[in-house]
Amino acid sequence: MPINSFDNYPMSWKPSIDRTQKPIYKVLARQLQQDILTGVLVPGTRLPSQRELADFLDLNLSTISKAFKMCELKGLLSAAVGSGTFVSYDALSNAYLLEDTKPMHMIEMGATLPDKDSYEPLLLQLRSMLQEPNYEQWFGYGRAGESLWQKDAAMKLIRRSGLETTLDRIVFANGGQNAIAATLASLCKPGDRIGADPHTYPGLKTAAAMLSIQIVPIKSENDVMSPAAFEYACKNDNIKGIYLIPDYHNPTTSTMSVENRKQIAAIARKYNQFIIEDAAYSLMCKQPHPAVASFAPDQSIYIASLSKSIAPGLRLAYAAVPSVYKEQIAKALYNLNVSVSPLFAELAARTIVSNQFESLIEKHREQAILRNQIVNRYLADYTCLGVDTGIFRWLLLPDNITGAEFEKLAARQGVQVYAADRFVVGNSSPERAVRIAVCAPETIEDLEEGLSILQHLLRDLTLS
Repeated sequence: MPINSFDNYPMSWKPSIDRTQKPIYKVLARQLQQDILTGVLVPGTRLPSQRELADFLDLNLSTISKAFKMCELKGLLSAAVGSGTFVSYDALSNAYLLEDTKPMHMIEMGATLPDKDSYEPLLLQLRSMLQEPNYEQWFGYGRAGESLWQKDAAMKLIRRSGLETTLDRIVFANGGQNAIAATLASLCKPGDRIGADPHTYPGLKTAAAMLSIQIVPIKSENDVMSPAAFEYACKNDNIKGIYLIPDYHNPTTSTMSVENRKQIAAIARKYNQFIIEDAAYSLMCKQPHPAVASFAPDQSIYIASLSKSIAPGLRLAYAAVPSVYKEQIAKALYNLNVSVSPLFAELAARTIVSNQFESLIEKHREQAILRNQIVNRYLADYTCLGVDTGIFRWLLLPDNITGAEFEKLAARQGVQVYAADRFVVGNSSPERAVRIAVCAPETIEDLEEGLSILQHLLRDLTLS
């Protein structure tokens, strides 16, 4: 079909490309990426069919397919069987996850930070360590087999989170996101697909995008991953595994029931799917449910990080890894890390085996309860999901504003919150919601000031 027959033909995208540059599919992919980044194509736009574009541009169909595939691997496009190809709702979100520096005069209620009650006990423990005669050992390279008692400490923390495991399964990582990236790098190759909740941890999205791994949104039922939708994805979406936050899900605050965990685990076993179980928030529960990994131990990589339960600067995570995956993941962690910090590994292990971590977690819990009571008072007239021991809440917004619009509105008033758009996966539509980090403000006064601003914004929206 000649190009001029498209003059009055309705198409959502009519690119103009420089045919002197080669290869053409990369030129087209760059143009598509540029049009998404500049807003010419907005998230949710259904693109013309590949055949339509091939006719419009007078190119081979395979050229269009290669260009679309490049953009799909970058997370810019989502293809739904029978529905077409869309600009991903999260196409732009990775570009603005965390700013390098907090804006001046901004009350931080975006980043999920625990309170600072753990800092002084950790400082005292660290001072004690540095006064010991062999302190220099903590400033060299650490070797995984040198301190088996540190793995005992890891097992103790993991057990407290809801999983019984064994010493031979433990590996160390420089934080939860590092463990997630290493797992994806070792178990997936570029172009592979994994499932996740429609809104999920942004660190998963950035790691997957870096490795050209596609995230497929798995529909929810009763605010948690639907076993039926997971099984459908196993059969139809060519996924290799899933990522879960079963306890106090980030960002929606939902917690998966024991029965749901059993069903998800059974499906993973049936279809030989791996499970990345992120237990970052499991220690917030006094009595956590059994981990999903309890019901599928040979499928599950269970990651217990310390940044939310003890202190964000303690960049350490413990992972319980099945033997079938352990060598691959250990090699990936070595290539990413060389080793974890011996200083952090020792500090964390001492804090755990002395049972000091229990008192630190309890202090965090008490502070979270106090702060959530204040949230409940200010936002009593609105739907603000979450429990009193959580460090963030999920605020549902009025129908006349999106999460992204509310985030910008709040920022202009001096409060940083994070819109659902930052967490949305693929072709899922973002909820009209924002995540509010309850423990991030430095003081109770800052928290109250921030909540007062949000309260006034919500009242104005309700009245408008």
